[in-house]
Amino acid sequence: MESFLIRLLQFMLSISLLVLLHEGGHFFFSKLFGVRVEKFYLFFDVTIGKWKGSIFKFKPKFGDTEYGMGWLPLGGYCKISGMIDESFDTDQMSKPAEAWEFRSKPAWQRLLIMIGGVTVNFFLALFIYSMVMFTWGEDFIQMKDMNLGMKFNKEAKALGFQDHDILIGTDIREFKEFNVDVFRDLSEAHRVDLLRNGKKMSIELPGDINLLGMLKTSPVFVRPFLPAEVDTVLPNGPAAKAGIVKGDKFIAINNKKIDSSNELDEQLGRLDDQMESVTTHRDSLKLRTISLVVAKAQSSKLDTLNMVLTPDLKFEIGWKSFADMYKVTHVDYGFWESFPVGTSYGWNVLKGYVSDMKYVFTADGAKSIGGFGAIGSLFPAQWDWHQFWLMTAFLSIILAFMNILPIPALDGGHVLFLLYEMITRRKPSENFMIKAEYIGITILFILLIIANLNDVLRWLGFM
Repeated sequence: MESFLIRLLQFMLSISLLVLLHEGGHFFFSKLFGVRVEKFYLFFDVTIGKWKGSIFKFKPKFGDTEYGMGWLPLGGYCKISGMIDESFDTDQMSKPAEAWEFRSKPAWQRLLIMIGGVTVNFFLALFIYSMVMFTWGEDFIQMKDMNLGMKFNKEAKALGFQDHDILIGTDIREFKEFNVDVFRDLSEAHRVDLLRNGKKMSIELPGDINLLGMLKTSPVFVRPFLPAEVDTVLPNGPAAKAGIVKGDKFIAINNKKIDSSNELDEQLGRLDDQMESVTTHRDSLKLRTISLVVAKAQSSKLDTLNMVLTPDLKFEIGWKSFADMYKVTHVDYGFWESFPVGTSYGWNVLKGYVSDMKYVFTADGAKSIGGFGAIGSLFPAQWDWHQFWLMTAFLSIILAFMNILPIPALDGGHVLFLLYEMITRRKPSENFMIKAEYIGITILFILLIIANLNDVLRWLGFM
């Protein structure tokens, strides 16, 4: 429960900050061009009956803007006079236009007002990434330093990869560290460079491997090779009771040879699949009772052990971490140095996110869409400012990109209509804009329902 509350608090703080600054971008350009802002709210003050829905609100004595916080935590809004938005204030639009209204301003000013929020979110992300680099620097394990190489699935081996290959890079770029960019590059590359048994060689690739398929197959296309060497043993667990100690290496499970913890995980995955059809305790106990061949740490002598795994198929041991196996490279950046590094990092995140959007329109991609629960789960269970700011910057990029999509009711929809007006010299009718706003709101609610329904289905174990 504590970890849930910590994640929730981080999520709410992050989203509140991003929404305030996003709406602040619209607010700034509105004020710059003399457009009146009627309301500036964090969250939505949805009216139910006589209840206006504001947790608090205030309006400066000589100001035109009411500031407040609503009760519905789904974002926020900046109500700009003379603009057709989610408030659907048709009464105002039926009156003659005033000089201080949005609709009275030149198209280029209205365009800047509409992109103000997206602009703030994008540059905010780059600034946060830069300050993260300045404050904490970078810690990573270089691919070339991972001398045990990679573990590949059967699809990768069919293309010519072999276990222990050390990946250097592709015709797109050189690999820096193992992350999702490795999968992206391999999916689009026509050539991959690697070291095999100390010799440099290349493998031709098709250039159109399905990225989602690479990540969703079990096991995944490629992952770091992890030796099945025990690092820690939890007291009174199955491994401890069987006599497993630190330094022991697993050689086989149920008469099937394994060369890594990767393969051990695959075998446990098969057992987990079989567990789904188990109906009695006796059958469960039989399935969880395994034989294990172990090379003992002290003598390398092979020993065959029998043990009963936990109900969730755990040995209750820990493996060596990357930090224990490989040299961690740390890079510090000065204040001015951090800006080009942070900007490059943020731009790469945006390119990757935009590139991955094409998979959203596939069946598997639609299932991968997540709502508030999925986003909140990305925050760490313990408060970590480093991870908090990295996640906030990532969400800021997502917010910028999603808002610029040409969907009515989003900033991008308004931008699309403004560009149409600037090109054709004709303004879309107010009736058309209202209908478009209704359509956009409907699309957004459908997407919101699908995303959060996916969260529920995952929680129930159906996805």
